[in-house]
Amino acid sequence: MAGLRVELCADDLRFADLAANWLQLHRSCSAATPFQSHAWLHSWWLSYGVRGRLRVHLAYQDGRLVGAAPLMRVLRPLPALVPLGGPISDFTDVLLADDCAEEAAAALTGALMRSARGALIDLGEVRQGAGAERLHANWTAPKHQLTDSHCLELPVAGMDTLLSRLPNNRAQRARAKLRKIDALGIEQRDVPPDEVPGALHTLLELHGLQWQGRGVTREHLRPRFEEHLARAVGEMTRQGDAVVTEFRLDGEVVAADLTLLSPALAGGYLYGAHPGLRGRKVDVATMLLRACAQRIEGSDRGALSMLRGNEPYKQHWRPEVRVNQRFLLARRRTLPLLWAGVLHARLRRRAGAALRALRQWRDDRSRPATEASGPSVPA
Repeated sequence: MAGLRVELCADDLRFADLAANWLQLHRSCSAATPFQSHAWLHSWWLSYGVRGRLRVHLAYQDGRLVGAAPLMRVLRPLPALVPLGGPISDFTDVLLADDCAEEAAAALTGALMRSARGALIDLGEVRQGAGAERLHANWTAPKHQLTDSHCLELPVAGMDTLLSRLPNNRAQRARAKLRKIDALGIEQRDVPPDEVPGALHTLLELHGLQWQGRGVTREHLRPRFEEHLARAVGEMTRQGDAVVTEFRLDGEVVAADLTLLSPALAGGYLYGAHPGLRGRKVDVATMLLRACAQRIEGSDRGALSMLRGNEPYKQHWRPEVRVNQRFLLARRRTLPLLWAGVLHARLRRRAGAALRALRQWRDDRSRPATEASGPSVPA
């Protein structure tokens, strides 16, 4: 196409230098989530990337960056090109500028066709309406589509509107919980960018306390995860793509929340709360939801996302279920990799279902006979 060229970036320093152009592209892509920002992806690469495996495909039109497929090469379980961001990112995607999305998608598809000669293209956790859907539609070689994680979304609205979606008895209980929070005098404040690293350290400490003895995600307690968050969120806060909120009681930080922002959505990514709040009957999930709803009320964002996971406390708010997609793209010579990838995905899904059933069985056996069987909202 006239004026459009594609380049491959496999150099760490060059990837770092793309920050300004990448920011403009991210701003011009209405489907982009915060997990496609340069600050998030580059920081993730510094913490989790493997030297020599970077494969970022870039599309330029008359010198302007109009498309990007941020990928890396992996060898296990299959030789493949997979998105940067890994399991700690709730969504992956390619970036396509809105004003030339079709042209950029066609150019990136051609580049990935060449890359697929020796590896499977495996695009997982693709949100509905994402740019990667165009690549899948353009792909003329062997391909396969699978479902991935479930995500729950609420409309962009104030707390009163969200409460009006609930049955009267639930809405009344939620209002009572909010009145209790206000009566306790819990104050909230947005953390300025220069204080973000310290605030995130406190958040992660509270997160560890909150889940102590209940199966915390181990990665959240590792130094590389904190280093990634401090780098990425500090920059994202300066750019308006993230906000860290602290909640104080009697001058002490008792809860902290990290919300990620983009035109497509706002989503609470991670929070920590002191276990003592449970003893004071503070419904932390409701408190955090109100703070997020207040922040984005009246904005043009597409959704208030609860991100990945179908936990019972999220269902309390009657959200819409959105199912992420996974696209496996191959060439004829890599067709065996495609079918191996499909088989591997199905086996993992069955193993995951069996593990969840086992955990539920153990929970049921350990629950006292007098304990209510319904799920409760964790603090």
